[in-house]
Amino acid sequence: MTVTIGEMADGFYVADNGPGIPEADREAVFDAGYSTSTAGTGLGLRIVEQITDAHGWTVDVTDSTTGGSRFEISGVDFID
Repeated sequence: MTVTIGEMADGFYVADNGPGIPEADREAVFDAGYSTSTAGTGLGLRIVEQITDAHGWTVDVTDSTTGGSRFEISGVDFID
């Protein structure tokens, strides 16, 4: 799997070329305890959402151009 990090006008993204997240599950992935893996805790993306909320940012998941998932963090104020 390849992970790519990039800039957006008001934030940044983290994308991969993995299997992706079905559109029907995209909101649920941020719920505490949600996991598609028996070995997962379902806390990782919940923690990401809590961190972005604490900063006044938003996190959204969409399709990556490389076939996997893309997590977009927006509302970020960059410091020069």
